[in-house]
Amino acid sequence: MQKPVPRVAAIHDLSGFGRGSLTTVIQVLATMGIQPCPLPTAVLSTHTGGFEHYRFVDLTDKIPDFIDHWEELEIDFDAIYSGFLGSKNQIEIVIDFIKRFKNKKQYVIIDPVLGDNGNLYDIFDTEMVDNMKKLVKKADIITPNLTEAQFLLNKKQKSIENDEDAKMWLKQLSSFGPSIVVITSVLGYNKKEKTSVLAYHRQDNRFWKVDCDYIPANFPGTGDLFTSILVGSILTGDSLPMAIDRSVQFISMAVRATYGYDLPEREGVLLERVLANLNIPITGNSYEI
Repeated sequence: MQKPVPRVAAIHDLSGFGRGSLTTVIQVLATMGIQPCPLPTAVLSTHTGGFEHYRFVDLTDKIPDFIDHWEELEIDFDAIYSGFLGSKNQIEIVIDFIKRFKNKKQYVIIDPVLGDNGNLYDIFDTEMVDNMKKLVKKADIITPNLTEAQFLLNKKQKSIENDEDAKMWLKQLSSFGPSIVVITSVLGYNKKEKTSVLAYHRQDNRFWKVDCDYIPANFPGTGDLFTSILVGSILTGDSLPMAIDRSVQFISMAVRATYGYDLPEREGVLLERVLANLNIPITGNSYEI
C-alpha cells in the first residue's frame, strides 16, 4: 500500500539553539506534509555559525546501531537526505546507509556542506573534500553553494561569470553521478545586485536559473532551509524549476521578514514567522531557462 505521507531519512546534526540542521529540516518537511525521520550525527548546544564555546556530543559511534534497528524494522524511505557531516567516518556511514536503504523510486539528496564565501570551514581540509566527492557519486540530487562547487571541481576560479561558465560547472558536477545539480549563492551572475540559483537536469539536458535581490545579511541555516524546501517540493510533485522557485521565494521572504528586526544574525531567519506560507501556491514564477 502506498504511504499516505512521504517519508524522509534526514541525516543531520541537531543544535539546541539557532535555526539550522535538524531544527529547520524537521519543521519544513512536516509543514509540507512529509514525515521527517531524523538520524542525528551530533548534538550541539548551539550551531557553529557565530557562537563560541558551544558544547558538542559526537554520535558517530551510535549511528550504526540506530541504522541496524531501522533495517530490522524494514523501514522504507521516499528520500534519503544528508547535510553537514563532520568526518570521513560519517561520510562512510551515510554511503553504507544509502547502500542498505536505496530503492528505485527513491531520491538521494546530498547537501555537500564544506564551506562558504570562498573558503572551507575551519574543521575541513582537502581530504574531507575528496571523501565528499565519494558521497556525491551516490546522489540523485546535490545542492552545493558556489564555494562547495568550486572545491568539488578543484577550481581556482571562485566565480561564475556567464552562461558558458554556468553550464560547464553544472555539467562537470553532474558527471560525478547526480542527475540533478543545483548551485546556490551565485552572486552577480549576469545581473548586479542579484544572487542566483543555477540548476541542471541531465535527463532532459535543460538548465535553469532563478534570481532574487541580494540582501546584505548573512543568516546561518539558509542552506539547510533551501535544500529542505527543495526536497519537500519535489516529493510533493513540483517540477525542478518550480521547486527551486518555491525555495528561493520562501527564503527571500524569510530574510526580508528578519532583516527589519535588530536581532543577531547568528540566530538565523525568523522561520516561525513565515513557516505557514510554505504551502501557499506560487502565483508567479521567476525561473529562466
